[in-house]
Formats: sequence, C-alpha cells, structure tokens
Amino acid sequence: MPNTIIIGSGSYIPNRVIGRDYFMNSEFYAEDGVKIEKPVEETIAKFVEITEIENRRFIEDDLSNSQIGYEAAKIALEDAKVDGEELDYIIYASNFGEVTENGYADFMPTMAARVKNKLGIKNRKCVTYDMVFGCPGWVEAMILSDNLIKAKVAKTILVIGAETLSRVTDPYDRNRMIFADGAGAVVVKATDEENVGIIAHNTICDNGPELNYLENQPSINKEADQKRLYVRMLGRKIYEYALKNVPDAIKDTITDAGLSIEDIDKILIHQANAKMDYAMIERLHRLYDVKEYDHAISPMTIQDLGNTSVATIPTMYDLIIKGKMEGQSFKEKGNIVMTSVGAGMNINAVVYRFPKK
Repeated sequence: MPNTIIIGSGSYIPNRVIGRDYFMNSEFYAEDGVKIEKPVEETIAKFVEITEIENRRFIEDDLSNSQIGYEAAKIALEDAKVDGEELDYIIYASNFGEVTENGYADFMPTMAARVKNKLGIKNRKCVTYDMVFGCPGWVEAMILSDNLIKAKVAKTILVIGAETLSRVTDPYDRNRMIFADGAGAVVVKATDEENVGIIAHNTICDNGPELNYLENQPSINKEADQKRLYVRMLGRKIYEYALKNVPDAIKDTITDAGLSIEDIDKILIHQANAKMDYAMIERLHRLYDVKEYDHAISPMTIQDLGNTSVATIPTMYDLIIKGKMEGQSFKEKGNIVMTSVGAGMNINAVVYRFPKK
C-alpha cells in the first residue's frame, strides 16, 4: 500500500498589516445586541491580552480567495518540481469560497476549478474538489488525499487552504479582530517507502448541540442591515468544547501511530486563539502525565498573522520547512502532528513522519 508524503509547499501572506489602530473607531456590541459602552481601546487591549493577536493580514481590494490560493499553489508546485498536468486532484479547502462584494459565499464554479484554470492545466482527468469542513478543512483535505492515494486512485495531489475572512466579519462584533486572510498549499505524492508520510489520522464530527457554535448570522447590531450574513461564533462554548475534546483526539491519533508524546517533535495546531491553543497543548501533555515540556513543540503564528482558518496550518508548515520561523525546524524522519477544530463542530488530527532526505 502506498504512503502519502509532502514534496512541496507554498504560502501567500498578504502585504496589508492590520494592527489595533485599524479598529479604534469601531462600535462594538455584545452577543445580546447591546452596545458595549466601555472605551474601544479597553476592549481592544483585553482582546489582545486573551488572543495575543497584535497584527493580522488582509488582502488588497483587487485580490480574491482563488487568486491567493493560486499564488500559494504555484509556489508549491514549483517547490515540488511538479508540472500541473501531472496532478490527479486539486482539493481546495475554504469556508466562504470566492466572497462577493456583498459578502456572500460563492462556490460556483468551485475554488479548485478556478485554480486549475489559473494554473492553465489542460488535463481533463485532473479532478477538482472543494472541501468545506470548517477550520479543519485543510487537514481533512490531507486525510482525503491520503485515502485517495492509499486506494491507488491518485498519485499526485495539490492541497490548498485559503480564506478571506476580512470580507465576512461583522463590523460591530469584537470577534472580527480574530480573523484574517491568507493561503497555504502543499503537493502530496504516493511513495512506496514504508512507514513515512501520513501514518495515522482521525476525524470527529459532533453535529448535535455543537452545530451552531460557529455559523452565519446577521449583524449583531440590530439597527444594521439584517439581510447580510456574517461569521458568528460562541467563543466560550468553542473554548470549552475544544479543551474537552481536542487533546483526546490528538492522543488517540498518536496512539494509532504507535507513538507517544515524547516521539512527537512538533504539533501544528490550528491558530484559533493563543489562550485556547496553549490550554489544549497543556491538556494534551497532562494526558501523558507530563507537567513540564518545551513550548517550542507548538509553533505560533497567530500573533502576527491572525486566524486564517483553513490556511493556518499549511502556512505554518511552509514557513517552518523553509526556515522562515525563528527557532523552528523539522527533523529528518521526525514526527509531527497537524490538528484543527472548527465549525461543525469538527476535529481532526494527522501524524506525519518525514521521509529520509
């Protein structure tokens, strides 16, 4: 049975740096629709204290989701030294697709098809899929790719995660300060080398009471246009759900790989909220009765890039493997975890082992 290895990566980080000053003239409302009367500066400072997001990136007005996804994909293909005509599949993870000027999600034609077109790929047997799975979408696309490769349906797949969340946030919701834009991509390929690449994965879908922890809703300001929908989240509910469920899911996946926490070199966790990420990693180590650990095991980009949903993990992977994150690197034949939680609520995790160079 073939295994799935990453042979190239790319990312697109927008040039527009959005700091706290960008939000200083905002009017923020609470979840009950009541205006928050305390000074905006105080609200922003509290937000930064909790999330550690000082800056985030927004795309320019003349760019789109598929355009930045294409930019990341082009770099990944060049890095992999793969001609686009060789691709069997392109899988594109996003939650809102090509956001229109009115803020509506547009998935027709699919994002993957748009990128195939931009890449100029003529191969009619290169199949284009979109993965809509909340923030875990890119990891789930990697899991799908592994299943396709192990089933010998495909040999080479381009996996993209890109989002333009700046275009779907409510101007009156303080949670808008979490979200950002960006894109990441990898090329994966089948190999006959044993015990490398994706060696274990798990997916959990809790779609009961958790279904509406993240959803699209009208503006939190009842006097604003109630026809347009924005991303809305129940922060406390998500935090409690993630802390309870994500560490167990990661541990189960590590166990399925025949490993323990001391065998894991890096944990690339979805950059949702620094406080929540720290808490999940700490809880994971407690499951192994580990009280002290090197916090470098879990790299963080959220402080400067914000939460780009499906793009956080592939972007982080690309930055680390290319030596662009200070103090971070991957080991030859080392083991890493890629894991995410998001709308659904969905959780997934992958254990990936680097092949010998």
